[in-house]
Amino acid sequence: MVHAAHPRVKASRPKTLRITTALLAAATSATLLAASAPSPARPLGIGDRLFPHLGNPGYDVMSYDIAFTYRGDNKKPLDAVTVIDARTIAPLQRVNLDFAHGKVRSVAVNGSPARFESTGEDLVVTPSRPLDRGEQMRITVRHTSDPRPTKDRDGGWVPTADGLAMANQADAGHRVFPSNDHPADKAQFTFRITTPKGLTAVANGLPVATAHTGSTTTRAFRTRHPMATELAQVSIGRSTVVHRSGPHGLPVRDVVPTKDRKAMERWLKKTPGQIDWMEGKVGRYPFETYGLLIAQAQTGFELETQTLSLFERELFKRPEFPEWYVDSIMVHELAHQWFGDSVSPSSWSDLWLNEGHATWYEALFAEEKSKKPLQKRMREAYRQSDGWRTAGGPPAAPKGPAPGQKISIFRPVVYDGSALVLYALRQEIGQRDFDRLERAWVHTYRDGNATTADFVRLASATAARDLSGFFDAWLYGAKTPPMPGHPDWRKAAPAGK
Repeated sequence: MVHAAHPRVKASRPKTLRITTALLAAATSATLLAASAPSPARPLGIGDRLFPHLGNPGYDVMSYDIAFTYRGDNKKPLDAVTVIDARTIAPLQRVNLDFAHGKVRSVAVNGSPARFESTGEDLVVTPSRPLDRGEQMRITVRHTSDPRPTKDRDGGWVPTADGLAMANQADAGHRVFPSNDHPADKAQFTFRITTPKGLTAVANGLPVATAHTGSTTTRAFRTRHPMATELAQVSIGRSTVVHRSGPHGLPVRDVVPTKDRKAMERWLKKTPGQIDWMEGKVGRYPFETYGLLIAQAQTGFELETQTLSLFERELFKRPEFPEWYVDSIMVHELAHQWFGDSVSPSSWSDLWLNEGHATWYEALFAEEKSKKPLQKRMREAYRQSDGWRTAGGPPAAPKGPAPGQKISIFRPVVYDGSALVLYALRQEIGQRDFDRLERAWVHTYRDGNATTADFVRLASATAARDLSGFFDAWLYGAKTPPMPGHPDWRKAAPAGK
């Protein structure tokens, strides 16, 4: 995600078993409660430090099949059916799903009707019989999905001038469809979107079917790689899908308002070259397709939804944004396809791995292509870093979100403040080992989840020395350590002094 840390950054700036041991350990007592018969239904979570009630223990989702019916009116809920295929990893008498902002009409588990109730932001399902550990289960939820915003929640469906898009980061996927809404539980996705004729629907992955029935059209899309719920994307609108080829014949498809098709071409045609540049840095693009979704919407950010990054139309229209800046933001979201999408965080405290890397490649691209010195940007980040740590916590132990503002975890410390950690690491181990580490990271954890501790271990192995002390100071310290190789760099005086 890009919040405006530059001219536009928001006040602050998503294999078989993918749920980490640490999170499961934190959720063990909750799992046992879920499996005990008499306890009342209540919201659960997998123990994420920043979002304690996000995700649910006791099962691992393998796939989602989600059908939406949109009738052309953003003021009316969509009819929807979500089918979840999962495997239990603990005995369960109840199954908690994350779901809010929609009406549930019925739930079935393995074809049999199930009781259900809502509590907090959880949908609690009671199957007709208890589930043993290791069982396959198919949960079918018939529900509505409400695109209307609410005052006390943010994210989910984003109304556009001619339809809808999604912005589910960090924890708003369950405002759109029932799910295990935590990036630790990635899964395959199929979307089936029915719209009135004249509207175009596009989703993550590649198209697999189109059917016309009377006055409606249904389009189906499927991912070829697992995806976190926060990265789901469905676009509905009066759009044109523009196709071109990227490196190695990669299908590149962009979704743009039809009236802006010609005006946007100067930006869209840059994508294949940007992919080629990123591949030169970290290796082959990790997914089956890529492209930009340009939406007529006011979000305040761009978002790395998997294979189809969300961009505000105004980013490409505002004359005060120089071309190099817009290019670098495009590369930021593209870099996320490796860092955050393919290699996803195990917990939201690992967010620095997503945003720090995306900011790093954004800045490196600006240096190499537009002569915007990386060292100058990092020196300024160093000057401000202590202030960012005071306001938002250190990079790998960020402060929690402000009440009612879930995306407030996207602060400067996880953008330039975390890219600064990578700059310090490159200074510490040298560019050759740093480049080897980056490639090894996205290769080793491709299509999976990883932790900060995983990054520290891999960095130490790559450099052939223990870097835990270096990372402890840079990732968890209240103050920014001295910059290797730059003893003259100074930090700003604390506010009020």
